[in-house]
Amino acid sequence: MRPSDSVNKAIEYVNANSNRFVDELFDLLRIPSISAQPSHAPDVRRAAEWVASRCRTAGLSAEIVETKGHPAVLAQGEQTAGRPTVLVYGHYDVQPEGELSLWKTGPFEPVIEDGKIVCRGAADDKGQAFCAILAAEAWLKAVGSLPINLKFCLEGEEEVGSVHLEELIRAHRDRLACDYVLIHDTAQFDEGIPAVTTATKGLVYKEVILRGPKKDLHSGSFGGVVANPANVLSQLIATLHDEKGRVAIPGFYDAVVEMSAEEVRMMESLPFTDAAFLAELGSPKTCGEAGYSTLYRRWARPTLDVNGIYGGYMKEGSSTIIPASAGAKISMRLVAKQKAKDVSRAFDETIRSRVPDTVTCEILDHACCDAYLADVTSPGMQAARKAVAVGFGKEPVLIREGGSLPILPLLKEVLGADSLMLGYCLPGANIHSPNEFMHVRDFEAGIRSTTALLGLMAGD
Repeated sequence: MRPSDSVNKAIEYVNANSNRFVDELFDLLRIPSISAQPSHAPDVRRAAEWVASRCRTAGLSAEIVETKGHPAVLAQGEQTAGRPTVLVYGHYDVQPEGELSLWKTGPFEPVIEDGKIVCRGAADDKGQAFCAILAAEAWLKAVGSLPINLKFCLEGEEEVGSVHLEELIRAHRDRLACDYVLIHDTAQFDEGIPAVTTATKGLVYKEVILRGPKKDLHSGSFGGVVANPANVLSQLIATLHDEKGRVAIPGFYDAVVEMSAEEVRMMESLPFTDAAFLAELGSPKTCGEAGYSTLYRRWARPTLDVNGIYGGYMKEGSSTIIPASAGAKISMRLVAKQKAKDVSRAFDETIRSRVPDTVTCEILDHACCDAYLADVTSPGMQAARKAVAVGFGKEPVLIREGGSLPILPLLKEVLGADSLMLGYCLPGANIHSPNEFMHVRDFEAGIRSTTALLGLMAGD
């Protein structure tokens, strides 16, 4: 497709100012806005102030809105009746540094190495969210106005579970009303293969605790006399999958739907092999639900995984005991149409029905959110695919995300808006790990893509 003159003019502005944009991103990356650590609360606020100020520099109105935790930034351009409205959601908080010895430079000392911007937050989500602010500036400075109604909701608590986001969105429902939500907190499929993400998985996260005797017991004196909670837990976990790798919870698959024919064709055309996948992970062989490819299982099949097991003696040497208790943390990733509350209830009922009366059982709830599936035929989705093609110079593929973004079903429920997920970093960008990075070329292509999207949403 051929972009309009207005889109081209805005993109020319992006290209002419790309070096400055990288320098400004460095300024934001230097702020250690670690939301998980109370000692960094002043830094999180400083990042919010930086983002709000930068929105104003771009030509938007912006304010810091307080929550019961870290503040959020709400910004917008001129709002004109009758135009499409897009809300950009992102976050300016970041993960903790991790193991400092593994960083090649300081985690908050951005550098460019082999064309990569290396710093905590480069990809998740400062670098990507900044693309939208810069796209707005390109239109306002080069063209003189935005082609659509553009709004921003940039929070400071995503990395700690967005604990106050729902309250914020419900309180500002009218102010945040939109036709589509634009999110850049995803990734490309691979290097040189830009993508538009169409779905994320839901999540049900449980903790199962089994208790037996009131204290640890001598395994010689009491073994085979009272139930060992660790033994019972192992047997219980073994019942959660059948011999074909399917989750053995009654009703678990009742609402699951298959991928569309178009998505399957596109998925099968991607340069993905099990051999390369295993080489990257260091695993000897793939496994999972029978009858589906590795990529299909990752994207569109629900799963159940034990995330951790504890109980008994695990220190150096031996201690021959029957532990008083044992526990496991278990997560279920859900796909479209599955309801998290229904799966949560079925899990609880199944566990309780399989636990023998020789131990007691407690089930804790840690997370519960639905999956999200976008309408790939919507006008917004069509514009998103064209925009990425303009920005990267290559048609994007449609992919799904195995992780969860609870914000998506929440925004759909509260605002009635579908989400457009345009991620510009690479999937191997070390997000949440040392040496997180984003390629300069992808940062620049991302700004161009979002710039094009604003025009395409208006019909340019």
